[in-house]
Amino acid sequence: MDTLNQFNNAITYIIIALLLIFFSGIKIVRPTQRGLIERLGKYRKFARPGFHWIIPLIDRLFLVNITEQMVDAEPQEIITNDNLNASVDAVVYFKVMEEEENVKNSQYYVNDYRSQIINLSRTTLRNIIGTLTLKSANSERKKINAEFHRILSDETSNWGITIARTELEQIDPPKDVQETMNKVVKAENEKIAAIDYATAAETVADGVKRGKIKEAEGIKQSKILNAEGEAEAIKLVNEAADKYFIGNAQLLKKLATVEVSLKSNAKIVIPTGTELVNVIEEMAGVKTPITSITKTDSQRQIKGMDTLGN
Repeated sequence: MDTLNQFNNAITYIIIALLLIFFSGIKIVRPTQRGLIERLGKYRKFARPGFHWIIPLIDRLFLVNITEQMVDAEPQEIITNDNLNASVDAVVYFKVMEEEENVKNSQYYVNDYRSQIINLSRTTLRNIIGTLTLKSANSERKKINAEFHRILSDETSNWGITIARTELEQIDPPKDVQETMNKVVKAENEKIAAIDYATAAETVADGVKRGKIKEAEGIKQSKILNAEGEAEAIKLVNEAADKYFIGNAQLLKKLATVEVSLKSNAKIVIPTGTELVNVIEEMAGVKTPITSITKTDSQRQIKGMDTLGN
């Protein structure tokens, strides 16, 4: 009886031990992972997402993350080509490729690829930025990123990983240099503003000048047109007088014109020997030629008559 009980207990212990061994050997690989199974230190097989069972204490499963990851190259002081210390920081985005060979390379070809990428990034940045001036390093970030990405991709091509992208986070000069650069930028902005203001003022002045020139040309043209109009009017009056005022009527018209002129105290010059002179002589009772007629004190007076012999 005791022997049977001992046997049953042993069977129970064996079953419990087997169950413990079975459950301890169960491994689940997630879709974001790939696994490498080793037996007694030797690569045995590739573990894809799903259920896997390994022999405890004999087999080992190494899980590898195949999603995109990021590492910070950490800020470092780099001496630029113009002997200035620049604080440079960058980040690198990468991922382990999911194929079996690439996953194996990430574990067996390189030791701790994350730290290796950080060290390689820091060295690469020193080599690139050390050949540039601080100004060119700040203005050519796109070019530096492209070169940085190319070198990292070439150096890690056998690690089973791919460099997704690289980004420079900062290229900061020393504080005193930064202050000087800010002053230079401010002075340049003020210079540009002054040039723009002067250009605007010159444009306004030029516009005013052109406006005055146009105005003067308009006044000039107006006077010319007025003068031409008056000349045309005089011409038409003369033609009408010659045409319609014939004989005594014409003479009376001329007298009326002289009368209107004398009312405004104007001075009229009459050539000697004209009919108008003879009429005026008869009206005045003299026989001398008249050189000018004016009106003074609301009465017509004849001035400038010189006595000449007939």
